[in-house]
Formats: sequence, C-alpha cells, structure tokens
Amino acid sequence: MTTDARSLSPAHSVVEVVDRAAFMALESEWNALVEATAHELFYRHEFVRIWLDNFAAGGRLRVLIQRDPNGVLSAVLPLREERATLHGVPVRQLSSTANAHSCRFDLVARAPAQAAADFIAHLRGLRGWDVLRLTDVPDGGGGFRLLDAGRRAGLHVGEWASLHSPYIPLPAKREAYFDGLPAKFKANCRRRRRKLEEKGHVSFEVVTGGLELDGALEQGFALEQSGWKGTRGTAMAQDTRTRGFYTELARDASFRGQLRLYFLKLDGRPVAFHYGLQHDGRYFLLKPGYDERLGDCSPGQLLMEDVVGACMDQGLREFDFLGPDMTWKRDWTDKVRRHSWLYLFNDTPFCRALWAAKFRWIPAAKEVVSRWKR
Repeated sequence: MTTDARSLSPAHSVVEVVDRAAFMALESEWNALVEATAHELFYRHEFVRIWLDNFAAGGRLRVLIQRDPNGVLSAVLPLREERATLHGVPVRQLSSTANAHSCRFDLVARAPAQAAADFIAHLRGLRGWDVLRLTDVPDGGGGFRLLDAGRRAGLHVGEWASLHSPYIPLPAKREAYFDGLPAKFKANCRRRRRKLEEKGHVSFEVVTGGLELDGALEQGFALEQSGWKGTRGTAMAQDTRTRGFYTELARDASFRGQLRLYFLKLDGRPVAFHYGLQHDGRYFLLKPGYDERLGDCSPGQLLMEDVVGACMDQGLREFDFLGPDMTWKRDWTDKVRRHSWLYLFNDTPFCRALWAAKFRWIPAAKEVVSRWKR
C-alpha cells in the first residue's frame, strides 16, 4: 500500500511507498529523475530493486517520494525499516537500501534542500522509528541536506567518515595519462608483463553478455574466491545473497549494455578479472580478482593497465575504483571521493541519549584511552 499524501509545503507533497507493487510502478519516472539530477548508476531504480530482492527480501519498504504540484516526481529517498542495535542498544532504524555492495547512496532530488525539509517534516510526524541512517553518501550529496534540515528542525544529527574511494579522471589520449605515472611503476609493469608472457600466451578479453555471460561469471567468481577473499569468506560466490545480487545485476546490466567482464588470460586460463559496469561515460570497478599464485607477475595490475587503456580508447571520462582506499589503487591515482554515514535521531529523550552516546560519550572515552596509551 501507499500512504496518503501529506502536504508539507505550498508546492510539494510527500508520499510514503511501503509495498513492492507501488515501488515497481515508479521505475520509469524514478529513472527519469536520476537522469535529470545525479545520473548515478547506483541510484537507478533497477539497481535498488535488485539490491532489495537479494539483500532485503521480505523486509518492509519505507520509500519516501516527493511530487511537485503537477504530480511530477521530484525526489526519492529509498529506505527500509529494520531492528538494529546501536552500541548494543536495540533501536528501530530506518536505513538506506544499501550495504557494502551498493558502493554509494544518496537522496535524489531536483531541489535537495526543499526535498530534505519536506522529508524531515514527514518523518517528524511519524512514530515507530528512533534512528535514520544513510550509508556511504558522497561529499556534496543531497543526503547532507537532510542533516541541515534536521538541525533546523531541532533534531540531533551526526556524521561518520566512511569510504575514501580512489578514482581516475581520464584524458582523451592514453599518453596523457600513462606518461604521468611514476617511471619506476611503469618499469615494474613492463617487467612483470614480460615475466608473465614467458609463461605462455597472454590475452586481454571482455565479455558484455550473450551466450558467454554465465560461463564468464562462473570463471570470475571462481578466480575471486581462489584468493584471500575466499579465505576470509567474503568472495561473491560464498554467500547466496551476494552471489544472487551480482548474477542478477550482471544480467540486467548486460541487457542495458552496461556490463563489462574483463579478463587477463594466460594460455586461455583467467589469471585476473574485473566485474565492472559502464554508465554515462564512467567505468565502475565493482569486483576485481586475480590468481595469487602468479603474484610475482602482478596480473591484477597488468589487467588494470589494459582496462584503463580500453576506457580511454572508448572515450570514457572516469575510472571509479569504488570501495575503500587501498595501496594498489593509489598506484594509479592520487584522487579520492569521500563518503560518509549520516545519522538523524528522532526527537525523544531515548533518541537524544543515543545521539549523545554515539557522538559524544563514546568518542570522548576513546580519546581518553588513546591518550593514556600514548
């Protein structure tokens, strides 16, 4: 069902969508809104739908949408209701429809400040929630307008720094980028490529769909699981929900022309792998993997060299590594995109105490312990 519209400003109204059928009906206008604003792959309706189907099946939707006086969709904030804990205390949480596999999340709006004010006014009129939590909102994102609106409404809010995701602004020509890389790093890449070529025939391949798709996915899953991710239990294929998410996402992205499964192969055997998506002139690296038995040849970095070159050949403007900052990513760039987790607490004594614990008492205690250890 969908709740009745609540008028919150002379020009706009907010509706809360809580059932799947109503959510599914929003696809075309949702994507039109994304394309007119952030144009971010991870905010599109199909991405959110695939995430919900695999990571939150059976959970309760709490999707906030804003419409203008003509009924045109002007803002969306996809949330879900869940029972969670905050520093061991049970809370009723409204969470972004996102996790580590979502890469980034945000309020999508034509006028973010107005949408944020309307959504906060709507939430203040509701019971049954303690904390609103948005994960991995990029710097400058509309989600920060929710914090601003919350402060103005007298609510307690907080921010926690999360991902610093490296990215490469891509020039038009290969030489303009590769000539700027450190000479020692380029020499190491050349040496390692020669070493790999001494072991057999090296080839660079890409699969975008068709009859090869399922087999290529299995090869990529197996390669990723063969290394440290498999040992830690974090590989795509080791969790039913995660495997389902990446499989369904690959099939949908293939249909839309966005999928890029890149492989570096040695005598036809995959030794490095990228699960990537291409959208709006940008390449997004969701999952890499490589054969760690060939670590002395650095097949993962050699594949990076090939993929970055291919992106420039296609005229793409950015290579986005996604995920956390890592040393191997910094071999290719010095630029990062910062993300934060955003918190907003309901206006009750219990929630104010939760805010104080998370953003005052516990940080203060950690600082005291840190000084004592020094």
